[in-house]
Amino acid sequence: MKKNGHTGHGERNGGIFLVLIFLILVVFTVVLALSLHTNAVDETLKNDSVIKVLFVMEDRNQVLFTDVLLYYPVSKRGALINILGNTGAIYESLGRVDRIDAIYTECGIETYRTEIEKLIDMPIPFSIVLHREQFGELTDLLGGLKVFVPSPVDIKNDEGERWLLPSGAVTLDGDKINTYLLYAKPDESDDDIQDRRQNVILAFLTALNRESQKLSLAFPLYASRMEANIEGANFLRLITEIANLDAERIQPQAITGSRRVVDGKVLLFPFYDGQLIKDVVRQTTAALISLDENAGSRTYVLEIQNGTSVQGLARNTAVLLQGAGYDVLSTVNADRNDYEKTVIINHIGNAEVAKNIGDFIHCKDIIDEEIVSDKDADSNSFSVDFTIILGRDFDGRYVK
Repeated sequence: MKKNGHTGHGERNGGIFLVLIFLILVVFTVVLALSLHTNAVDETLKNDSVIKVLFVMEDRNQVLFTDVLLYYPVSKRGALINILGNTGAIYESLGRVDRIDAIYTECGIETYRTEIEKLIDMPIPFSIVLHREQFGELTDLLGGLKVFVPSPVDIKNDEGERWLLPSGAVTLDGDKINTYLLYAKPDESDDDIQDRRQNVILAFLTALNRESQKLSLAFPLYASRMEANIEGANFLRLITEIANLDAERIQPQAITGSRRVVDGKVLLFPFYDGQLIKDVVRQTTAALISLDENAGSRTYVLEIQNGTSVQGLARNTAVLLQGAGYDVLSTVNADRNDYEKTVIINHIGNAEVAKNIGDFIHCKDIIDEEIVSDKDADSNSFSVDFTIILGRDFDGRYVK
């Protein structure tokens, strides 16, 4: 009888707990329904059709990764700009040359967001900080995150704890996703680790899309595990809008630059004094809202030919265009080295993308190649989508 009494007591406590959760959800829903405040997301969309959100994953006040999400709700297309932590510059908020993620550690998220706005030359109205331990709980609420592990992981952390991960495309729970974020193999470069961590935000956005129908029903449980600069109805509106993103079509990009050692730190200084990343973000945003629905649906393949006597011009230009999200198949010398003007040859008949490439390097000379049928095409005809022949009017960044 005594045992049954304890069981009844436990059941009553469990019932009370469920009722409390239900009441919290009801109260939250009522508050949202009665809210008379202007929705910040809708107000933002009145002035700008692209939603911009800063995502920061941090652990013990240290940034693990930072991404700027650009999302166009009309087409459900988006892009992710990975802000590498060692991006170097003279930062006004620090008063010195340093890593950009030092701003978060020393000054907090708002100052960090302001400096990133300067870096990409674009306002970012919303920020969401994901704290690693709470992100594990969020992962479990979302039913796990699907990522790709190239090879099995079996290593020990600094405390001697053994970390294990299977290889392949796997769905990881909260504990395993923390391992995925933190582990580092001896043969991994910093770039490899950053690429892996960016996969986490892609998996998170995919999971939001998969669980979109459940978000409103239990939003307080999700919201309590994220730190945003908006709350209540505004935060719910933002997350439910982001959850519509077609994660399969997202364009991940990163800052490109040259590495230099400053005060013992290896810093990445963006090309062309930071102008390149500004141009990349501007072009990416334009591509998202392009009338051509296919313009941002895949990665386009380029061939770059050097039609000048300037050594390395094609190779350096390849770095610029790869930074803008294009795939450069080859860099070669043109049939001659005395081209006066830079030209873009459109092999696939996509005028919109050809114009985007032209806008990026300020080239207006675009040649539309005659499209031949598959039957008549040779095996190499469609190995590239566009060919760029660099002329003397190209200064390494723009056509003058």
